[in-house]
Amino acid sequence: MTAPTPASTTALAPAPTNASLTPLPGHLYVVATPIGNLADLTERARAILAAVDLVACEDTRTTGGLLTRLGLHKPLIAYHDHNETDAAEHLSAQLAAGKSIALVSDAGTPAISDPGFRLVRACRRKNLPVVPVPGPCALAAILSASGLPTNGFLFAGFLPAKTAARTAFLEKYRDFDYTLALYESCHRIDKFADEILATLGPDRVICIAKEITKLHETFLVGTASDVHARLAKTSLKGEFALLIAPPDFVL
Repeated sequence: MTAPTPASTTALAPAPTNASLTPLPGHLYVVATPIGNLADLTERARAILAAVDLVACEDTRTTGGLLTRLGLHKPLIAYHDHNETDAAEHLSAQLAAGKSIALVSDAGTPAISDPGFRLVRACRRKNLPVVPVPGPCALAAILSASGLPTNGFLFAGFLPAKTAARTAFLEKYRDFDYTLALYESCHRIDKFADEILATLGPDRVICIAKEITKLHETFLVGTASDVHARLAKTSLKGEFALLIAPPDFVL
């Protein structure tokens, strides 16, 4: 007798078919691309990038280099912070005309602290289909490997550049019940570590990760004072993500 499937078991979709890897006319595909390790690109993402009519990207040089490494050659349209509003209207009009488009950022998942929101919103307003093609995301990666609480979190992306604004954020969420998740520039990560130490105190548990999935991937996890000291001995080159645990959390 075959044992019944537990009610809690999640049914998995079958392996991708040729049909599911073929983009449909008039559909926008939000495609996650590697944040460092090229092997993290999914089979589905590669197939969609290979078959869409055009690719909307943050930087044509960066995405062009990625596609070249994959042996792909597609028409590219720049879609970034400086032209996002106009480009969203242009691209949604092309979708309405039947084109299939892949939206990518330089690395990771579009619209997560990267351009993408306005194009997706324009599509939703016009009832144009938007299809996520999930994959790498620095936010999910640091949460999964940090050891800090993941039962709930607030993602604030990049904070303003000025110290006063960052300190005000830390003061506002000093007693927040869940983990705080942020991105930070390599040019400001040391100053932000100073601000965390001064505002939240030396015993607050934090995680600073850099170059996630890359050759020099580094996770610094511990109290703010410990991580601050270790960061001072670490190269500040690369991409950084940061987590701040709730005030009562102990490793």
